[in-house]
Amino acid sequence: MTRNVGGIDRAARIVAGAALILLALTGAIGAWGWIGVLLLATGLLSVCPAYLPFGFSTRKVK
Repeated sequence: MTRNVGGIDRAARIVAGAALILLALTGAIGAWGWIGVLLLATGLLSVCPAYLPFGFSTRKVK
């Protein structure tokens, strides 16, 4: 798959994903906090499947 997640977008996804997972683990938020797994995965892999159909990318082209 083509990478389509850039630096700032990637960092935001990783931080938000980790925070949601942590909050779900501690019980501070409900089960919907596990959506953080998706954010974390897309941040770590630099691929967002939701961007693909639209041809959208936040990654800089060299």
